[in-house]
Amino acid sequence: MRNNKFTILLGIFVAMILVSSCGDGGKAAAEKATADSIRVADSTAMVEKAAQMKADSIAALPKSIAETAVNTDQLSTLVAALTQAELVETFKGEGNFTVFAPTNEAFTAAQSTVDMLMKAENKSKLQNVLKYHVVEGVTMASDLSDGQELTTLQGEKLKVTIEEDKVMINGAEVVIADVKASNGVVHVINKVVVPAKL
Repeated sequence: MRNNKFTILLGIFVAMILVSSCGDGGKAAAEKATADSIRVADSTAMVEKAAQMKADSIAALPKSIAETAVNTDQLSTLVAALTQAELVETFKGEGNFTVFAPTNEAFTAAQSTVDMLMKAENKSKLQNVLKYHVVEGVTMASDLSDGQELTTLQGEKLKVTIEEDKVMINGAEVVIADVKASNGVVHVINKVVVPAKL
C-alpha cells in the first residue's frame, strides 16, 4: 500500500514537472514567435524605407525643361503654346538649352498676338516665337553680362541688359533665375519677346 501511494505521488510529481515544463516550453515558443514577428516587421520596414528613399531620390532628380514647365503653374500658357507648336518633345529629350520662359501674365499682356499665333495656320510663326526664347547650351544667370548678345534657336539675337542687379532680356525682366533641368536651365521672364521676323 505504501509502495502504491509512493508510486502515485511519484507519478503526480512527474506529471507536474511535465506540465510545468510544457508550460515553459509554450511560453518560450510564444516568445520566440513574437521575436521572429518583430524581426520580420523590422526587415519589412527597412525594405519599405529603402524603397521610399530611392523613390524620393528619383523624384528629387531634375526634370526635363518640358516637365519643369508642366509642373510650374505660372508657365501653363507656355506649355499650351509648346504643345500647339509641337515642340514639347524637343524640350523633353536630350540636349542642353537655356529657356527664357514667359509667365502666364506675360502671355496675357500680349493676348492679341498670342491668339493670332495659336491658330493652326500660324504654327510656323508660333514655333519661331518660341524658339526665339531658347538659346542652345546652358547659360546660368551668373554667366550673363551687360550688353551680351545671345543667338537663339530661331536665329536672331537676344540682348542682355543688367541694371541695378536686374537682368533684362530684350526688355523682359528675369523674375526667377537658374531653374535647373535635366537638359538645361530655365529663366522665368515677365514678358513675351517677339523676333523681328516671324
